[in-house]
Amino acid sequence: MDHAGGEAVATHEVFNQVGEPPDYNAYRRDPALGEAIAAFGAGWATPKLDACGALIGSAMMRQQAYEANRYGPELRSHDRFGNRIDNVVFHPSWHALMARARASETHSLAWTIEQPAAQVARAGLAYLWGQGEPGVMCPSAMTFAAQGALAHAPDLRAQFGAQIWSSAYDPRPLPPREKEGLVVAMAMTEKQGGSDLRQTQTDARALGGGRYALTGHKWFFSVPIADLFLTLARTESGISCFLAQGWRDDGARNGVQIQRLKDKLGNRSNASSEVEFRDLEAVMVGAEGRGIATIIEMAHLTRLECAIGAAALMRHATSLALYHASRRTAFQRKLIDQPMMRSVLADMALDSEAALWLSLRAAAAIDRGEALARVIVPVAKYFIGKRAPGLVAEAVECHGGNGFVEENPIARLYREAPLNGLWEGSGNVMCLDVIRALTRQPESAAALRAELAGAWGIDPALDRMLGEIEGALVAPASIEAQARRVVEQIALALSMVVLRAHAPAAIADGFCAARIAMPGLAYGAAGGLDTAAILHRAAVIPNG
Repeated sequence: MDHAGGEAVATHEVFNQVGEPPDYNAYRRDPALGEAIAAFGAGWATPKLDACGALIGSAMMRQQAYEANRYGPELRSHDRFGNRIDNVVFHPSWHALMARARASETHSLAWTIEQPAAQVARAGLAYLWGQGEPGVMCPSAMTFAAQGALAHAPDLRAQFGAQIWSSAYDPRPLPPREKEGLVVAMAMTEKQGGSDLRQTQTDARALGGGRYALTGHKWFFSVPIADLFLTLARTESGISCFLAQGWRDDGARNGVQIQRLKDKLGNRSNASSEVEFRDLEAVMVGAEGRGIATIIEMAHLTRLECAIGAAALMRHATSLALYHASRRTAFQRKLIDQPMMRSVLADMALDSEAALWLSLRAAAAIDRGEALARVIVPVAKYFIGKRAPGLVAEAVECHGGNGFVEENPIARLYREAPLNGLWEGSGNVMCLDVIRALTRQPESAAALRAELAGAWGIDPALDRMLGEIEGALVAPASIEAQARRVVEQIALALSMVVLRAHAPAAIADGFCAARIAMPGLAYGAAGGLDTAAILHRAAVIPNG
């Protein structure tokens, strides 16, 4: 519409929109992460974490993460001449992110450096990268965790170890011997079994010379373009673990036919697939008939990664909500200056920081070879995986309608949030695993009691919770129906121990009040929080 003078007039100007955040260092702007790294003895890794933090907080990272998810992987089952190739094509941003993640040593640092707390240092890198692009952390996590299974096959570890832990990334479809860096994956899930690996139907036929031909179907195979992968199949002695190459030494595709790529809710940049094994050539890992026990040692490490990944999503979502609230005005005040919103954000920040400390305490337990690791890993995986979706949903609401569009990265986090709760075993499976550890491994139950000893006397409500936990520890095999409640209580108590030992009083006391003494059903329902101290600590970018 024109004015009488004929000049065009804009209907509106854009204001009160927060805009893109500036580049920031995700490590330097996270005091809790730096304190946890130092508290658990990995301070030597600060320069590496600092460099990673600068990358994760950059506009380049945000753009490449967007592109890798917006233009997801595509299956190429055949070439243009009709030859079956079973390959996957990715956007260039995916390959760029994979290369940077490998260069950051998110997959290898725990195994390649002779320093104390190497597991904690690597967990810190994974925590940062989980705020960058979680999709690339799936292949990184499985490559990291392969050590758990390959410890049962020293010859294979010697053959491939240097390439597995290499910082090089090579996406070409070639035999492992022709590549400097190798990506490792696992393929366990079958459609009839899910988490019940005893239902595995894939068949392994001995070929001689230690080689086998595997035939069967795998319902979920993430990273089907992996150079190496671990899987399960049945032999005459029972379910056994095997290692297969993606491409045989003669250059041909090994017996993997990709039936389809999964159209997933989240984690879209990563190519999860459904595959057929057709005489897949493989070698056995570990003792015949002991495949589940062998590969579970790999899964124990990927479960730690699930806890770290969920904690990273919580941190990222909280950071986005804080940034939005500090720059958006409603009712003549910035959102972050409004008492109810401050309570919501502070409550979210408490959960986020507690998740960080609990997951890194689990990494430290693995580092130190503690019996506690057998319990704290599934506890952390269960609890943090359950807290993440609710927190991310609240972060979406903090953005208002702007949070409900795909252009906003918080929408991607919302779709991603449930994954860590179900990957590597759903919540019920984790709780059963905790019961199994407490029942079959008295040393793990004793280690848990010793860890929780420091929580007595902090708060009467916490003492009552500890009493319930102690009652469950007397006969853990009998508590299956109440297992979720018990595991949740253990997670809360473990969080209190580590927060009271290392975090500021505003965080430790606030967490005790909001999660144990006076819990509320929704974020912001807890009272008596030191919101100023909590929000100042949590802000990834200084409030504007």
